Amino acid sequence: MVFSSLIFLFVFLTANLIAYFAVSPEKRNKVLLIFSLVFYAWGGPRYLLLLAGETLVSWLFAIRIDEARAGYTKRSEKFYLVCDLVIMLGCLAIFKYLGFFLGNIKAVFGVPKTVPGIALPIGISFYTFQLISYVVDVYRNEVRPQREYWKLLLYSSLFHQCIAGPIVRYETVADQIDNREITANDIYMGLRRFSVGLAKKAILANSCASIADTLLPAGVASLKAQTTLGMWIGMIAYMLQIYLDFSAYSDMAIGMGRMVGFHYDENFNYPYMATSVNNFWRRWHISLSSFFRDYVYIPLGGNRCSTAKYIRNMAIVWFLTGMWHGASWNYIFWGVYYLGFLLLEKFYLGGRLGPVASRIYTLLVILFGWTIFRFESLRELGTVLAGMFGIGTSGFANMALGTIFVKNIFFLIFACIACTDLGKRLRKWAIEVGKVNPLVFNVFNVTEMITPVLMLVISVLALVGASYNPFLYFQF
Repeated sequence: MVFSSLIFLFVFLTANLIAYFAVSPEKRNKVLLIFSLVFYAWGGPRYLLLLAGETLVSWLFAIRIDEARAGYTKRSEKFYLVCDLVIMLGCLAIFKYLGFFLGNIKAVFGVPKTVPGIALPIGISFYTFQLISYVVDVYRNEVRPQREYWKLLLYSSLFHQCIAGPIVRYETVADQIDNREITANDIYMGLRRFSVGLAKKAILANSCASIADTLLPAGVASLKAQTTLGMWIGMIAYMLQIYLDFSAYSDMAIGMGRMVGFHYDENFNYPYMATSVNNFWRRWHISLSSFFRDYVYIPLGGNRCSTAKYIRNMAIVWFLTGMWHGASWNYIFWGVYYLGFLLLEKFYLGGRLGPVASRIYTLLVILFGWTIFRFESLRELGTVLAGMFGIGTSGFANMALGTIFVKNIFFLIFACIACTDLGKRLRKWAIEVGKVNPLVFNVFNVTEMITPVLMLVISVLALVGASYNPFLYFQF
Protein backbone atom coordinates (compact mmCIF):
# COMPACT_ATOMS: atom_id res chain seq x y z
CA MET A 1 0.00 0.00 0.00
CA VAL A 2 1.36 3.40 -0.97
CA PHE A 3 0.22 6.85 0.06
CA SER A 4 -0.80 7.73 -3.49
CA SER A 5 -3.23 4.83 -3.90
CA LEU A 6 -7.00 5.18 -3.78
CA ILE A 7 -7.35 2.38 -1.21
CA PHE A 8 -4.98 4.23 1.11
CA LEU A 9 -6.77 7.56 0.69
CA PHE A 10 -10.39 6.43 0.91
CA VAL A 11 -10.13 3.35 3.09
CA PHE A 12 -7.01 3.18 5.23
CA LEU A 13 -6.27 6.84 6.00
CA THR A 14 -9.94 7.74 6.32
CA ALA A 15 -10.58 4.86 8.73
CA ASN A 16 -7.45 5.74 10.68
CA LEU A 17 -8.46 9.37 11.20
CA ILE A 18 -12.06 8.46 12.11
CA ALA A 19 -10.91 5.87 14.65
CA TYR A 20 -8.18 8.16 16.00
CA PHE A 21 -10.49 11.06 16.80
CA ALA A 22 -13.35 8.82 17.93
CA VAL A 23 -11.48 7.38 20.91
CA SER A 24 -10.30 9.12 24.05
CA PRO A 25 -6.81 10.75 23.97
CA GLU A 26 -5.25 8.02 26.12
CA LYS A 27 -6.22 5.36 23.54
CA ARG A 28 -5.04 7.21 20.44
CA ASN A 29 -1.51 5.83 20.49
CA LYS A 30 -2.88 2.30 20.44
CA VAL A 31 -5.08 3.17 17.48
CA LEU A 32 -2.02 4.49 15.65
CA LEU A 33 -0.05 1.37 16.53
CA ILE A 34 -2.75 -0.98 15.27
CA PHE A 35 -3.12 0.87 11.99
CA SER A 36 0.67 1.08 11.58
CA LEU A 37 1.06 -2.67 12.03
CA VAL A 38 -1.77 -3.33 9.57
CA PHE A 39 -0.18 -0.93 7.08
CA TYR A 40 3.20 -2.60 7.37
CA ALA A 41 1.75 -6.13 7.22
CA TRP A 42 -0.09 -5.20 4.03
CA GLY A 43 3.17 -5.43 2.08
CA GLY A 44 4.29 -8.73 3.64
CA PRO A 45 2.91 -10.06 6.95
CA ARG A 46 5.95 -12.24 7.62
CA TYR A 47 8.23 -9.22 7.74
CA LEU A 48 6.15 -7.70 10.50
CA LEU A 49 7.95 -10.16 12.79
CA LEU A 50 11.28 -8.69 11.66
CA LEU A 51 10.16 -5.17 12.50
CA ALA A 52 8.79 -6.26 15.87
CA GLY A 53 11.92 -8.31 16.56
CA GLU A 54 14.36 -5.51 15.76
CA THR A 55 12.32 -3.17 17.93
CA LEU A 56 12.39 -5.69 20.78
CA VAL A 57 16.17 -6.03 20.49
CA SER A 58 16.68 -2.26 20.59
CA TRP A 59 14.21 -1.89 23.44
CA LEU A 60 16.03 -4.48 25.55
CA PHE A 61 19.54 -3.21 24.86
CA ALA A 62 18.59 0.42 25.50
CA ILE A 63 17.26 -0.59 28.92
CA ARG A 64 20.42 -2.63 29.55
CA ILE A 65 22.57 0.36 28.66
CA ASP A 66 20.68 2.47 31.18
CA GLU A 67 20.99 -0.21 33.84
CA ALA A 68 24.71 -0.62 33.18
CA ARG A 69 25.17 3.12 33.60
CA ALA A 70 23.45 2.88 36.97
CA GLY A 71 25.60 -0.10 37.97
CA TYR A 72 22.80 -2.67 37.93
CA THR A 73 24.63 -4.99 35.51
CA LYS A 74 28.21 -6.19 35.24
CA ARG A 75 28.48 -5.39 31.55
CA SER A 76 29.40 -1.94 30.27
CA GLU A 77 27.13 0.32 28.27
CA LYS A 78 29.43 -0.09 25.25
CA PHE A 79 28.99 -3.87 25.29
CA TYR A 80 25.22 -3.57 24.93
CA LEU A 81 25.57 -0.88 22.28
CA VAL A 82 27.90 -3.07 20.21
CA CYS A 83 25.53 -6.03 20.56
CA ASP A 84 22.65 -3.94 19.29
CA LEU A 85 24.63 -2.56 16.35
CA VAL A 86 25.82 -6.04 15.35
CA ILE A 87 22.29 -7.44 15.33
CA MET A 88 20.68 -4.45 13.62
CA LEU A 89 23.33 -4.00 10.94
CA GLY A 90 23.57 -7.77 10.55
CA CYS A 91 19.86 -8.01 9.73
CA LEU A 92 20.17 -5.13 7.28
CA ALA A 93 23.19 -6.75 5.64
CA ILE A 94 21.49 -10.13 5.27
CA PHE A 95 18.23 -8.86 3.81
CA LYS A 96 19.57 -6.02 1.69
CA TYR A 97 23.14 -6.88 0.71
CA LEU A 98 23.76 -10.64 1.02
CA GLY A 99 22.52 -11.37 -2.50
CA PHE A 100 24.64 -8.54 -3.93
CA PHE A 101 27.85 -9.71 -2.25
CA LEU A 102 27.30 -13.39 -3.06
CA GLY A 103 26.49 -12.48 -6.66
CA ASN A 104 29.80 -10.65 -7.01
CA ILE A 105 31.72 -13.48 -5.33
CA LYS A 106 30.11 -15.95 -7.72
CA ALA A 107 31.05 -13.78 -10.71
CA VAL A 108 34.72 -13.82 -9.64
CA PHE A 109 35.20 -17.26 -8.06
CA GLY A 110 32.26 -19.28 -9.38
CA VAL A 111 30.84 -20.02 -5.94
CA PRO A 112 28.26 -20.39 -4.56
CA LYS A 113 26.40 -22.21 -7.31
CA THR A 114 23.14 -20.47 -6.50
CA VAL A 115 22.62 -17.04 -5.00
CA PRO A 116 19.62 -16.95 -2.65
CA GLY A 117 16.88 -14.58 -3.66
CA ILE A 118 16.02 -12.68 -0.49
CA ALA A 119 13.06 -10.34 -0.70
CA LEU A 120 13.77 -6.88 0.71
CA PRO A 121 11.45 -6.08 3.64
CA ILE A 122 9.59 -2.82 3.15
CA GLY A 123 11.16 0.12 4.95
CA ILE A 124 13.95 -1.90 6.59
CA SER A 125 16.57 0.79 5.94
CA PHE A 126 14.42 3.48 7.54
CA TYR A 127 13.31 1.70 10.69
CA THR A 128 16.74 0.12 11.21
CA PHE A 129 18.40 3.53 11.14
CA GLN A 130 15.74 4.97 13.44
CA LEU A 131 16.25 2.21 16.00
CA ILE A 132 20.04 2.55 15.80
CA SER A 133 19.77 6.29 16.40
CA TYR A 134 17.52 5.59 19.40
CA VAL A 135 19.95 3.16 21.05
CA VAL A 136 22.97 5.38 20.34
CA ASP A 137 21.17 8.39 21.82
CA VAL A 138 20.36 6.37 24.94
CA TYR A 139 24.05 5.35 25.11
CA ARG A 140 25.03 9.02 24.83
CA ASN A 141 22.52 9.83 27.58
CA GLU A 142 20.71 12.21 25.24
CA VAL A 143 17.33 10.48 25.67
CA ARG A 144 15.83 8.29 28.34
CA PRO A 145 15.06 4.69 27.36
CA GLN A 146 11.43 3.93 26.60
CA ARG A 147 10.26 1.47 29.26
CA GLU A 148 7.11 0.39 27.43
CA TYR A 149 7.86 -1.82 24.44
CA TRP A 150 4.67 -1.03 22.54
CA LYS A 151 5.47 2.68 22.55
CA LEU A 152 8.89 2.05 21.00
CA LEU A 153 7.17 -0.20 18.46
CA LEU A 154 4.83 2.70 17.68
CA TYR A 155 7.88 4.89 17.05
CA SER A 156 9.56 2.38 14.74
CA SER A 157 6.42 1.32 12.85
CA LEU A 158 4.49 4.60 12.56
CA PHE A 159 3.10 4.30 9.05
CA HIS A 160 3.58 7.98 8.28
CA GLN A 161 7.30 7.58 7.82
CA CYS A 162 8.38 3.94 8.16
CA ILE A 163 8.26 3.29 4.39
CA ALA A 164 9.90 6.30 2.75
CA GLY A 165 11.05 8.53 5.58
CA PRO A 166 11.98 11.00 6.79
CA ILE A 167 14.27 9.24 9.28
CA VAL A 168 12.72 10.50 12.51
CA ARG A 169 14.95 10.72 15.59
CA TYR A 170 13.43 9.39 18.78
CA GLU A 171 14.26 12.62 20.58
CA THR A 172 12.07 14.48 18.05
CA VAL A 173 8.94 12.57 19.03
CA ALA A 174 9.79 11.22 22.52
CA ASP A 175 7.68 13.77 24.34
CA GLN A 176 4.99 13.81 21.64
CA ILE A 177 4.35 10.09 22.05
CA ASP A 178 2.95 10.71 25.53
CA ASN A 179 2.09 14.40 25.42
CA ARG A 180 0.76 16.06 22.31
CA GLU A 181 -2.00 18.50 21.67
CA ILE A 182 -3.85 18.81 18.39
CA THR A 183 -5.31 22.14 17.34
CA ALA A 184 -7.58 22.99 14.44
CA ASN A 185 -4.58 24.68 12.84
CA ASP A 186 -2.57 21.45 13.13
CA ILE A 187 -5.30 19.52 11.34
CA TYR A 188 -5.61 22.13 8.59
CA MET A 189 -1.85 22.52 8.06
CA GLY A 190 -1.42 18.75 8.09
CA LEU A 191 -4.19 18.29 5.54
CA ARG A 192 -2.77 21.07 3.39
CA ARG A 193 0.73 19.62 3.49
CA PHE A 194 -0.56 16.12 2.71
CA SER A 195 -2.70 17.30 -0.22
CA VAL A 196 0.17 19.28 -1.74
CA GLY A 197 2.43 16.24 -1.39
CA LEU A 198 -0.19 13.99 -2.95
CA ALA A 199 -0.58 16.33 -5.92
CA LYS A 200 3.16 16.54 -6.27
CA LYS A 201 3.31 12.74 -6.49
CA ALA A 202 0.15 11.91 -8.45
CA ILE A 203 0.39 14.70 -11.01
CA LEU A 204 3.96 15.96 -11.28
CA ALA A 205 6.20 13.03 -10.29
CA ASN A 206 4.16 10.39 -12.12
CA SER A 207 4.03 12.49 -15.30
CA CYS A 208 7.77 13.14 -15.15
CA ALA A 209 8.29 9.40 -14.72
CA SER A 210 6.21 8.74 -17.83
CA ILE A 211 8.35 11.15 -19.88
CA ALA A 212 11.60 9.70 -18.52
CA ASP A 213 10.52 6.09 -19.15
CA THR A 214 9.44 6.96 -22.69
CA LEU A 215 12.71 8.67 -23.58
CA LEU A 216 14.96 6.29 -21.63
CA PRO A 217 13.57 2.80 -22.30
CA ALA A 218 15.20 -0.29 -20.81
CA GLY A 219 17.79 -2.12 -22.88
CA VAL A 220 21.00 -1.03 -24.56
CA ALA A 221 19.55 -1.38 -28.06
CA SER A 222 16.56 0.81 -27.21
CA LEU A 223 18.79 3.44 -25.63
CA LYS A 224 21.05 3.53 -28.68
CA ALA A 225 17.99 4.20 -30.82
CA GLN A 226 17.37 7.37 -28.82
CA THR A 227 18.77 10.77 -29.80
CA THR A 228 21.27 12.81 -27.83
CA LEU A 229 18.74 15.54 -27.04
CA GLY A 230 16.23 12.84 -26.11
CA MET A 231 18.62 11.48 -23.50
CA TRP A 232 19.14 14.95 -22.04
CA ILE A 233 15.41 15.66 -21.84
CA GLY A 234 14.78 12.18 -20.44
CA MET A 235 17.36 12.67 -17.71
CA ILE A 236 16.01 16.13 -16.88
CA ALA A 237 12.55 14.57 -16.53
CA TYR A 238 14.02 11.88 -14.26
CA MET A 239 15.85 14.54 -12.24
CA LEU A 240 12.52 16.30 -11.69
CA GLN A 241 10.74 13.01 -11.00
CA ILE A 242 13.06 11.79 -8.27
CA TYR A 243 12.86 15.03 -6.31
CA LEU A 244 9.12 15.47 -6.75
CA ASP A 245 8.50 11.81 -5.88
CA PHE A 246 10.71 11.59 -2.82
CA SER A 247 9.83 15.01 -1.42
CA ALA A 248 6.14 14.25 -2.01
CA TYR A 249 6.32 11.25 0.31
CA SER A 250 8.07 13.38 2.92
CA ASP A 251 5.38 16.06 2.53
CA MET A 252 2.65 13.48 2.99
CA ALA A 253 4.41 11.94 6.01
CA ILE A 254 4.89 15.34 7.64
CA GLY A 255 1.28 16.24 6.88
CA MET A 256 -0.18 13.03 8.29
CA GLY A 257 1.97 13.38 11.39
CA ARG A 258 0.83 16.97 11.87
CA MET A 259 -2.85 15.92 11.66
CA VAL A 260 -2.40 13.70 14.73
CA GLY A 261 -0.02 15.93 16.67
CA PHE A 262 3.45 14.76 15.57
CA HIS A 263 5.85 17.40 14.28
CA TYR A 264 8.48 15.80 12.07
CA ASP A 265 11.53 17.70 10.86
CA GLU A 266 11.77 18.88 7.27
CA ASN A 267 13.51 16.49 4.89
CA PHE A 268 13.99 18.67 1.79
CA ASN A 269 14.79 22.35 1.35
CA TYR A 270 14.53 23.03 -2.40
CA PRO A 271 17.77 21.17 -3.22
CA TYR A 272 17.81 22.17 -6.89
CA MET A 273 18.29 25.77 -5.80
CA ALA A 274 21.65 24.82 -4.29
CA THR A 275 24.73 26.88 -5.11
CA SER A 276 27.22 24.02 -4.64
CA VAL A 277 27.29 20.25 -4.25
CA ASN A 278 27.93 20.74 -0.53
CA ASN A 279 24.90 23.01 -0.32
CA PHE A 280 22.84 20.47 -2.27
CA TRP A 281 23.51 17.82 0.36
CA ARG A 282 22.47 20.21 3.11
CA ARG A 283 19.12 20.48 1.35
CA TRP A 284 18.55 16.94 0.01
CA HIS A 285 17.23 14.13 2.24
CA ILE A 286 18.25 16.10 5.31
CA SER A 287 17.36 13.34 7.76
CA LEU A 288 19.73 10.86 6.07
CA SER A 289 22.56 13.39 5.78
CA SER A 290 22.21 14.33 9.44
CA PHE A 291 22.16 10.65 10.44
CA PHE A 292 25.49 9.94 8.74
CA ARG A 293 26.90 13.20 10.08
CA ASP A 294 25.94 12.55 13.71
CA TYR A 295 26.44 8.78 13.89
CA VAL A 296 29.33 8.15 11.48
CA TYR A 297 31.18 11.28 10.35
CA ILE A 298 31.55 13.10 13.68
CA PRO A 299 32.39 9.95 15.71
CA LEU A 300 35.16 9.23 13.17
CA GLY A 301 36.61 12.69 13.82
CA GLY A 302 34.75 14.83 11.32
CA ASN A 303 36.94 17.55 9.87
CA ARG A 304 38.82 18.17 13.10
CA CYS A 305 41.70 15.95 12.12
CA SER A 306 44.45 15.61 9.54
CA THR A 307 43.69 15.93 5.84
CA ALA A 308 44.26 12.21 5.30
CA LYS A 309 41.82 11.26 8.07
CA TYR A 310 39.29 13.80 6.82
CA ILE A 311 39.37 12.18 3.37
CA ARG A 312 39.07 8.76 5.02
CA ASN A 313 36.04 9.91 7.02
CA MET A 314 34.39 11.35 3.93
CA ALA A 315 35.12 8.20 1.92
CA ILE A 316 33.49 6.00 4.58
CA VAL A 317 30.41 8.23 4.78
CA TRP A 318 29.91 8.39 1.02
CA PHE A 319 30.52 4.69 0.50
CA LEU A 320 27.83 4.02 3.11
CA THR A 321 25.55 6.65 1.58
CA GLY A 322 25.79 4.92 -1.77
CA MET A 323 25.24 1.47 -0.28
CA TRP A 324 22.26 2.66 1.76
CA HIS A 325 20.38 3.55 -1.43
CA GLY A 326 20.67 0.08 -2.92
CA ALA A 327 22.67 -3.11 -3.35
CA SER A 328 24.14 -2.38 -6.78
CA TRP A 329 27.42 -1.06 -8.12
CA ASN A 330 25.86 2.05 -9.62
CA TYR A 331 24.87 3.26 -6.13
CA ILE A 332 28.43 2.77 -4.91
CA PHE A 333 29.71 4.69 -7.95
CA TRP A 334 27.12 7.36 -7.19
CA GLY A 335 28.48 7.76 -3.66
CA VAL A 336 32.08 7.89 -4.90
CA TYR A 337 31.03 10.40 -7.58
CA TYR A 338 29.70 12.81 -4.95
CA LEU A 339 32.72 12.19 -2.75
CA GLY A 340 34.93 13.40 -5.59
CA PHE A 341 33.00 16.64 -6.09
CA LEU A 342 32.76 17.37 -2.38
CA LEU A 343 36.53 16.99 -2.04
CA LEU A 344 37.03 19.11 -5.16
CA GLU A 345 34.96 21.90 -3.61
CA LYS A 346 36.71 21.53 -0.26
CA PHE A 347 40.26 21.73 -1.56
CA TYR A 348 40.02 23.62 -4.83
CA LEU A 349 36.78 25.21 -6.05
CA GLY A 350 35.85 26.81 -2.76
CA GLY A 351 33.95 29.94 -3.86
CA ARG A 352 35.80 30.50 -7.12
CA LEU A 353 32.73 30.24 -9.29
CA GLY A 354 30.35 33.18 -9.63
CA PRO A 355 26.68 32.93 -8.58
CA VAL A 356 25.40 31.98 -12.05
CA ALA A 357 28.26 29.62 -12.90
CA SER A 358 28.00 27.90 -9.51
CA ARG A 359 24.29 27.12 -10.00
CA ILE A 360 24.85 25.78 -13.52
CA TYR A 361 27.79 23.68 -12.32
CA THR A 362 25.75 22.30 -9.41
CA LEU A 363 22.76 21.37 -11.57
CA LEU A 364 25.01 19.60 -14.08
CA VAL A 365 26.72 17.63 -11.31
CA ILE A 366 23.31 16.66 -9.93
CA LEU A 367 22.01 15.69 -13.38
CA PHE A 368 24.93 13.36 -14.12
CA GLY A 369 24.69 12.03 -10.58
CA TRP A 370 21.08 11.00 -11.20
CA THR A 371 22.18 9.37 -14.45
CA ILE A 372 24.49 7.11 -12.46
CA PHE A 373 21.75 6.55 -9.90
CA ARG A 374 19.07 5.53 -12.43
CA PHE A 375 20.82 2.72 -14.28
CA GLU A 376 21.74 -0.39 -12.32
CA SER A 377 22.95 -1.98 -15.57
CA LEU A 378 26.46 -0.68 -16.15
CA ARG A 379 26.07 -1.26 -19.91
CA GLU A 380 22.97 0.91 -19.97
CA LEU A 381 24.72 3.51 -17.84
CA GLY A 382 27.69 3.63 -20.20
CA THR A 383 25.37 3.89 -23.20
CA VAL A 384 23.49 6.88 -21.75
CA LEU A 385 26.60 8.70 -20.53
CA ALA A 386 28.18 8.31 -23.96
CA GLY A 387 24.93 9.23 -25.68
CA MET A 388 24.61 12.47 -23.75
CA PHE A 389 27.84 13.52 -25.45
CA GLY A 390 26.60 12.45 -28.87
CA ILE A 391 28.35 9.09 -29.00
CA GLY A 392 26.42 6.02 -30.21
CA THR A 393 23.00 7.62 -30.60
CA SER A 394 20.67 7.90 -33.59
CA GLY A 395 21.46 11.57 -34.07
CA PHE A 396 20.92 14.81 -32.20
CA ALA A 397 17.12 15.01 -32.46
CA ASN A 398 14.17 13.72 -34.51
CA MET A 399 10.49 14.39 -35.15
CA ALA A 400 9.27 11.94 -32.51
CA LEU A 401 11.27 13.75 -29.84
CA GLY A 402 9.95 17.08 -31.06
CA THR A 403 6.38 15.86 -30.68
CA ILE A 404 7.01 14.64 -27.12
CA PHE A 405 8.78 17.87 -26.19
CA VAL A 406 6.10 20.19 -27.59
CA LYS A 407 3.36 18.12 -25.96
CA ASN A 408 4.98 18.36 -22.53
CA ILE A 409 6.86 21.66 -22.58
CA PHE A 410 4.44 23.57 -20.36
CA PHE A 411 4.23 20.67 -17.95
CA LEU A 412 8.03 20.49 -17.69
CA ILE A 413 8.20 24.23 -17.06
CA PHE A 414 5.60 23.89 -14.30
CA ALA A 415 7.50 20.95 -12.78
CA CYS A 416 10.69 23.04 -12.76
CA ILE A 417 8.87 25.87 -10.99
CA ALA A 418 7.53 23.35 -8.45
CA CYS A 419 11.14 22.53 -7.53
CA THR A 420 11.75 26.14 -6.43
CA ASP A 421 10.52 28.15 -3.47
CA LEU A 422 8.45 30.50 -5.65
CA GLY A 423 5.16 29.26 -4.19
CA LYS A 424 6.47 29.65 -0.64
CA ARG A 425 7.68 33.19 -1.33
CA LEU A 426 4.36 34.16 -2.95
CA ARG A 427 2.46 32.81 0.06
CA LYS A 428 4.71 34.76 2.43
CA TRP A 429 4.21 37.91 0.33
CA ALA A 430 0.42 37.47 0.40
CA ILE A 431 0.45 37.12 4.19
CA GLU A 432 2.49 40.30 4.64
CA VAL A 433 0.52 42.35 2.12
CA GLY A 434 -2.77 40.96 3.44
CA LYS A 435 -2.08 42.57 6.80
CA VAL A 436 -2.67 46.00 5.24
CA ASN A 437 -4.69 45.18 2.10
CA PRO A 438 -8.20 43.74 2.71
CA LEU A 439 -8.56 42.52 -0.88
CA VAL A 440 -5.32 40.52 -0.77
CA PHE A 441 -6.29 39.26 2.69
CA ASN A 442 -9.66 37.94 1.46
CA VAL A 443 -8.22 36.39 -1.71
CA PHE A 444 -5.50 34.71 0.32
CA ASN A 445 -7.98 33.23 2.80
CA VAL A 446 -10.21 31.88 0.04
CA THR A 447 -7.17 30.39 -1.70
CA GLU A 448 -6.00 28.78 1.53
CA MET A 449 -9.41 27.20 2.08
CA ILE A 450 -9.76 25.72 -1.39
CA THR A 451 -6.13 24.63 -1.90
CA PRO A 452 -6.36 21.29 -0.01
CA VAL A 453 -9.70 20.40 -1.61
CA LEU A 454 -8.52 21.38 -5.08
CA MET A 455 -5.27 19.43 -4.75
CA LEU A 456 -7.10 16.34 -3.49
CA VAL A 457 -9.66 16.45 -6.29
CA ILE A 458 -7.06 16.89 -9.03
CA SER A 459 -4.89 14.18 -7.51
CA VAL A 460 -7.77 11.71 -7.32
CA LEU A 461 -8.68 12.42 -10.93
CA ALA A 462 -5.07 11.77 -11.91
CA LEU A 463 -5.04 8.50 -9.95
CA VAL A 464 -8.41 7.27 -11.23
CA GLY A 465 -7.37 7.26 -14.88
CA ALA A 466 -3.81 6.89 -16.12
CA SER A 467 -4.83 8.65 -19.32
CA TYR A 468 -6.13 11.68 -17.46
CA ASN A 469 -3.79 14.64 -17.74
CA PRO A 470 -4.77 17.78 -15.78
CA PHE A 471 -2.41 19.78 -17.98
CA LEU A 472 -4.17 18.77 -21.20
CA TYR A 473 -5.48 22.25 -21.83
CA PHE A 474 -1.99 23.72 -21.59
CA GLN A 475 -0.60 21.51 -24.36
CA PHE A 476 -0.37 22.15 -28.07
